[in-house]
Amino acid sequence: MLKNKTILITGGTGTFGKAALRFLLKKNPKKIIIFSRDELKQFEMQIEFLKFEKIIRYFIGDIRDFDRIDYALRNVDFVIHAAALKQVPASEYNPTETIKTNINGADNIIRASIKNDVSKVMALSTDKAANPINLYGATKLCADKLFVAANNISGGRTTKFSITRYGNVFGSRGSVVDFFKNKIKNNEKFIPITDFKMTRFWLNINKGVEFTIKNLIRMQGGEIFIPKIPSIKILDLAFALKKNVKVKEIGLRPGEKLHEILLPSDSSHHSIEFKDYYIIAPEFNFNKPINFFKDTQTKEKGKKVKKGFEYNSLNNNDYFNPTQIKKLLSG
Repeated sequence: MLKNKTILITGGTGTFGKAALRFLLKKNPKKIIIFSRDELKQFEMQIEFLKFEKIIRYFIGDIRDFDRIDYALRNVDFVIHAAALKQVPASEYNPTETIKTNINGADNIIRASIKNDVSKVMALSTDKAANPINLYGATKLCADKLFVAANNISGGRTTKFSITRYGNVFGSRGSVVDFFKNKIKNNEKFIPITDFKMTRFWLNINKGVEFTIKNLIRMQGGEIFIPKIPSIKILDLAFALKKNVKVKEIGLRPGEKLHEILLPSDSSHHSIEFKDYYIIAPEFNFNKPINFFKDTQTKEKGKKVKKGFEYNSLNNNDYFNPTQIKKLLSG
């Protein structure tokens, strides 16, 4: 399905964008467009991926700028929307800028994709969009709603929009892993942990990319795809990085949750479980009926989740212990 197709990745110079590029290059695409604001990182990527210069294009632009994204989307088949302001504390202190990027930017992607007859748009979301308590999560929830509703406003056009939602990505830029490593490297007295009971969903970046691309292929429009992934205790992460390291509980930061949710109980009445993932189906009907209970690629049949079911990092059936975390870190 990806062979001889043109794919644009917003936020293409980020951790996800670079991993997605490596994955997509193996699928014999016609062209991959890296769309981002950072000219230095684009230059560095041009050097790193020099042997693929005939099929990779680099667009400097901001998703806040409709005209620029409109121009970039000409003759594009698929869009993977990964651009966002995602740091929770920064979003709390810079709310207007976060809204401009995460909400207005999403709206620009939608309008430009419809205008240019893009076939499919897959937007990345976050566990912080489920029952959000911080501005970042609230803006991503709003963006999710925009992408779902876009399937109804596309009118006679064929553009489809869906969402992939997952938790913390191991190895992503600015992650807690790097923060802890720096504390250990600098021989600081202790590692600060906001709460010893804190849990998080955990996902390897390459698995995150693979899941997202699978969703791009099997999407029908309007679904929120959620992978079944392990949880970790943040305290275990610290001990996996250095056994018997000193830790100190410092209290939750502004906008921070103790545990994260991927599928809230309020969405259980329209959620479907498959072997390796869940989907939250749209609550309203589109222009034509869609059977969300069947995986379009594997033909697997899904089943409705129980009423009131919630998929959260605390009550997850799959936990990584310190040994497993250490193995992941070394791999």
